[in-house]
Amino acid sequence: MKVVFLDRDGVINKFPGNGSYVTKVKDFHFIPGALEAIRSLTQSQHKIFVISNQAGVGKGIYSLGKLQRIDARMIKAVEKAGGKIRKSFYCTHRSDAGCDCRKPGIGLLKKALKMLNKTIVHAQKAFFVGDTEGDIKTGHNAGCKTIFVLSGHENRRYMRQWTVKPDYVVKDLKAAARIIQNENSSHSRNGRGRA
Repeated sequence: MKVVFLDRDGVINKFPGNGSYVTKVKDFHFIPGALEAIRSLTQSQHKIFVISNQAGVGKGIYSLGKLQRIDARMIKAVEKAGGKIRKSFYCTHRSDAGCDCRKPGIGLLKKALKMLNKTIVHAQKAFFVGDTEGDIKTGHNAGCKTIFVLSGHENRRYMRQWTVKPDYVVKDLKAAARIIQNENSSHSRNGRGRA
């Protein structure tokens, strides 16, 4: 099963800064190579989902409507570049809401897999790409292979303190896409194939 879960800010688009959010379409800027990476993953038959915490909505910093407009513009730009994001799943709750959809909870991953008629067990064959410890914990909690990109919020220095380590550490999404494609093509050659 070729499934890739991507965090958004710091992976697809430029990280807005600590405590900040992308609140307007004009403030959403793709990281160089991100569109190319998503196109490449799409062409190699990967199903891509965005999994992102956007607590700024729950805090009243920006509206759900604005988040939806930003998301629609992102998806349109991805499609124009030859890629496809199946769906974006956002947790808009505050961190104290106690929901299971906020990363490192795996509620959003379950929703994404349900779209493919799969259960969380199938996440063991998926990849989670993120730029924070929370992302890596999310992937770990779901049983995914994890890739930490250095294009966003945290760097290798932060990683020393983490209790859960990523399977891979790379510069950006473009480098992550190469790893994902190499891993999945070698699985196919070894007869384990695609689910």
